[in-house]
Amino acid sequence: MRTQPAARPIVALFLACSSFLVSVPRATADDVASPWVAGFNNKSRLLAGLADARGGKLYAGVQIDMPAGWKTYWRAPGDAGGVPPEFDFSASKNLGSARVLYPAPHRSVDKAGTTIGYKDRVTFPVELIATDPSQPVELKLKAAYGVCKDICIPAEAELELMVPIDISTSAEIAAALQSIPRTILDPATDPQLSAWRIESRDGKPALILETLDPAGADGDAFVDADAGLYLPPPKKISSTDGRAVYEVDLTDGVDIKDLKTKPIKVTLVGGKGQSETSITLP
Repeated sequence: MRTQPAARPIVALFLACSSFLVSVPRATADDVASPWVAGFNNKSRLLAGLADARGGKLYAGVQIDMPAGWKTYWRAPGDAGGVPPEFDFSASKNLGSARVLYPAPHRSVDKAGTTIGYKDRVTFPVELIATDPSQPVELKLKAAYGVCKDICIPAEAELELMVPIDISTSAEIAAALQSIPRTILDPATDPQLSAWRIESRDGKPALILETLDPAGADGDAFVDADAGLYLPPPKKISSTDGRAVYEVDLTDGVDIKDLKTKPIKVTLVGGKGQSETSITLP
């Protein structure tokens, strides 16, 4: 059984920011952001804000900014040996839960293989729930991720941010949330998994995915499994007028027996939207 590679941090960033008093005037999105801190060919920061001004959910945002041509990785980084990001908020105070959301990724293919991730800049929204909503949340994050151009460079960041109770909306977080794959689909915009099955291809089991994009675009599909189980990137075997068929080789670094009864997420990226569907192999 092949598992996702573990990060090996070699770059350390350290950040401490001052506390916000709950008695100050209502904080704007620009107020609630840490300074950028530079690492090796990347810089990172934390920000926070509401999803909207009408009692929306509270979010943090983990931003990674890279020079042109550099990239970082999705939760399933592909078969080229990338580093999936890890986010540890366990040292935070007054934080009941922190759920990291992953924007729809992009696929890059070169002689090393397939890389799945993000180019130039990415913001990972983090849905926050305070233990006591009447008190500020003190975020303390340990993040491990990789940045890559020709080779992958693992990095580690330690970031802190005090989130006041009277925080306002954040345009950057709102924009990042627009790129999160939806689990409740909009049939007018979001690509959908129309059918799936297990087939024998050249005597080998393969997961076949049939997709439909209402925008008629030539999109992409990605898969990942719980518990760090590896799945090879889907290969597109046909595409016509927004309908596509993908194949996942279930003998390429994975044993189909390990996947049975475990949820597999299918992430689809289309011309106007993105979606996420869970399936379970019989």
